[in-house]
Parts: sequence; C-alpha cells; structure tokens
Amino acid sequence: MYAKFEIRQKNLDVARKCLGSSLGMCPKNKLFRGYIELEMGLREFDRCRKLYEKWLEYEPENCTTWMKYSELETQLVDLNRARAIYELGLKQPRLDMPELLWKSYIDFEISQEEPQNARQIFERLLERSIHVKIWIAYAKFELCNKYEDVDPVSVARRVFERANTALKMNGDRESRAILLDAWKDFEMNKGDEDSKKKIMDKMPKRIKKTMSC
Repeated sequence: MYAKFEIRQKNLDVARKCLGSSLGMCPKNKLFRGYIELEMGLREFDRCRKLYEKWLEYEPENCTTWMKYSELETQLVDLNRARAIYELGLKQPRLDMPELLWKSYIDFEISQEEPQNARQIFERLLERSIHVKIWIAYAKFELCNKYEDVDPVSVARRVFERANTALKMNGDRESRAILLDAWKDFEMNKGDEDSKKKIMDKMPKRIKKTMSC
C-alpha cells in the first residue's frame, strides 16, 4: 500500500526501495508480479530482467515465471535470450508443471515459424516420456506444418506409426487404444481407402459377450 502511495506521488525511488525491502523480508509471487508490472509500465526492461532473475532464484521450480520471463524477451525481439531462458528452465531439477513449460517452448518455436526447432523439442521430450498426449500433439503439429515443403499427411502418419510401435512395446494398452482412436480420426479425415483399411485392421477387436442361462 505504501509503495502504491509513493508511486502516485511520483516518488519512484522511494517506491522501489519499499518494494525491494518487502521482497527482501518476505518474497512473494504477488510482490514480484506487482514490481515487474510497475517496471514494465515504465519500460524499464533491464529492471524487469533483474526482477525475474531474483524471482527464479527464490522459486526456480515455478514454470509460469520461466514462461513469463521468456515472453518478455520475445516481446523485446531478443529470441536468443528467450530460447536460453526456456533451456535454463528445463534444466531445473524440479519443476511444478514441466509439461506446460515444454508446450510453451514448442509453441514459441511454432510462432517463430521454426518447425525444425519445434520438432527437435518434441523429440527431446519423447526421450523423457512417451505419453500418448505427446505423440498426438506431435502428429497434429506435423499435420498443421505449413512452413516446410513436405507432405504433412505422410509426416503425421509416420509419427502415429512410431507412437504405435513405442506404446505397443511398452505394453500400455490403454494409451495405445487412445492413440489408435486419434489415428483413426486422422485417417478418416485425411487418409485414402488403403490407409483407412489399415487403421481399421489395427483397432482392438471388441469381444461380444453372450448371456448364459
């Protein structure tokens, strides 16, 4: 409250000292956000960077903060710094929502029209986890890829094929069933008669239950 009063009085140095002291005594997310918003409004971007760095020293597992910091650098068109922040965030030994940070990094590369970079991140993520949602997202990415001179349907199909092999080897029947459903939808919309038949042949056979007396 006191810091806001000083800001209204245009005493920025006093307000900064107040906010800095508050962060030193009791660092909280709300304080960091408020201080960064103040400096953003003043277009003091170097101060914003220092505040993000302090915030991440205090709470390095906070994926939202890593993403916001990278978004700042993206807005400033410092894409190398934005990438470096994502990379540093992903190296943390513990993250509260790692899947969101990976997704944000992929979305960043797609927004920069860098499909090869996005593809490499997907591959790195699959080295850590073969979760079915990652495979499906990867296939959708390839299907929507309009930045390369490739056949997106064929490339997406290869992702589904790889996913099917990986999940089959892993013995995860439930995840494989989810994958096959997504693959079937893909072929029904984008495939030809041959590919549609192939996916239908892969679908789990449903066992009919008969009632006995």
